[in-house]
This record gives sequence, structure tokens and C-alpha cells, in this order.
Amino acid sequence: MHLGLTPWDWTNSLARHLQEQALKAEQLGYESFWLPENHFNATAIPEPLMLLAGVAGATSTIRLGTTSYLLTLRHPLLAAEQVAVLDQLSGGRVILGVGRGYAPDMLKAFNVVPREKREIFESALEIMRQAWSGEPVPVEGTAGITVGPRPLQEPHPPIWVAAFGPKALAQAGRLQLPYLASPMESLNVLKTNYASHREAGGPEVDCVPVMRTVYVTESHSETEDLKRRLRELVRPGITRTDSQIVDLDDWTIVGEAGYVAEKVHEYREVLGMTHMIAARLRLPGLDMTRVFRSVSRLPEIVAGL
Repeated sequence: MHLGLTPWDWTNSLARHLQEQALKAEQLGYESFWLPENHFNATAIPEPLMLLAGVAGATSTIRLGTTSYLLTLRHPLLAAEQVAVLDQLSGGRVILGVGRGYAPDMLKAFNVVPREKREIFESALEIMRQAWSGEPVPVEGTAGITVGPRPLQEPHPPIWVAAFGPKALAQAGRLQLPYLASPMESLNVLKTNYASHREAGGPEVDCVPVMRTVYVTESHSETEDLKRRLRELVRPGITRTDSQIVDLDDWTIVGEAGYVAEKVHEYREVLGMTHMIAARLRLPGLDMTRVFRSVSRLPEIVAGL
């Protein structure tokens, strides 16, 4: 199973700080390093490809992933060029997770009509794939535009679709692209989602990537303390009165090594998970020494399965 992770220390998002984490992850045996895209907040990552270019220069083997590169916000020819440049720069290490965006204010700020985001997304992806093929892309008033450089990976980097909701899942399936699962949904919801994705035409279990919040503890008391703090915050984006609230163990993997191994095995058995992307534990004030201890142990646990 392919094991990746997101940065575990967001005390700052400077390129050097991310480079150091990616290099440590590579040395520990992680196979991919992932950055999100988000906008208009103090710790925003508006250009993940730019930061991943810095990571590429500090590493040699780890793959470089975007959890949701927002195609709705960019001209598709420019996006195709930028992705190709990163793939060339990194020696063919890009995994392109793409998305549409969901925050209405963000979409409006970029002059995107929210109800049109799926149509824009699909059109942009089609143009990007055509550009990467080396064939001229029709542009009104020209004889066609040929984009260069082309990606090092042929015909292009792997494309995964970050999807949340039935319409997005159906679109990913119809486009025959793997669905990258949210870290916020329960195992049972993911089981239903993957079934819906396959029913819409998606590929079978050859590529089943899942993001999960993972933390390896050293003791029962540490586990209980972290879970208590998580319950106080409640599941991100869901209120205490929402009927969708589920137990922490349904959407996180927090516990000692044996428990983590059992849960990873369960995800492989239930979902056919082929790629796990370990997301950080979103709790303020964590001891970064302990966090790194968790990050260091996870590859050993997965390798022993």
C-alpha cells in the first residue's frame, strides 16, 4: 500500500519549513507529500504547485501531490503549463488531485458562479488533457495553441478527483478518474461513496486513495486525552446537533500502534484502499516532538501489515 502524508507542522507555511518536513518524510519511507489549496486566510496555500516546486528541489524520490488543485479558478492552458513544469522539474513525481472548490465567497471572489463550477471544472480538465497530448488546442482567432513543455509522465500525471457529495462523485466516476476521499467522512459513508463512484462508471479498485486523520499514541492515557480534546472541538464543519455526527473512531485513526494497524487493515479490507494519505491531527498546542514521533512510527506500522 502506498503511504503518503500532509505536513504535520503548520506553525508556518514557509517553503523552507515544508521542504524540511518533506525531506524527513522521504527519509522515513513515505511515498508522497501533499499540499492543499485554500484562499483568504492567514495560513492560506493559494499556490500549492509553487511550494511543491520548492519541495522538489529538496527531495529526490517522494511524490508531490495536491489534495485539491482548484481548476475552476484558473485558465486551463495556464494550469496545464504550470503542472507540466512541476512534473518536469521534479522528474515526473506529480500526482494531481483536482477539485472545484466549495466556499461560495471564494468562488465569487474569482468570478465563478457557484452553480456552474462542475461544468467549468470538466471543461478545464478536458482542455488540459488535450494540451498535454501535444495536439493543438482550438482557440478562437488562432490556428490552435500548442502547449509546451509537456509533462514528463505520459500522457500526464495521475489525476485524482477530490469529491464531496453525490454530484461530484458521479462526475468523477463518469470521467473515469479515481476519487480522493475526504478525511471528514466516516468509513460507512466512504463505503457508500465508493460504490456510487463505481456505479457512475469509475474505475474498479485499482486506485482507491483515502485521506485519514492519523495519530500514533504511546499509551492509553495519551489516546484518551487526545480523543477528549477532539470531541470538545466536534467534527470540523458539523454542529453538535447535526444528526450526521459519528464517533471519532469512524473518521479518525488515533491510538496505539496495534490499534492503528487494525484500522488500516480494516480500511484495506472494506474499501480496497490502495493509497492512504495521513492527515495531521487538528488540535492546537500539540507538542511537535510527540507529533513527529507519531509520524515516524506510521511507516513501520504499515510496512508490518
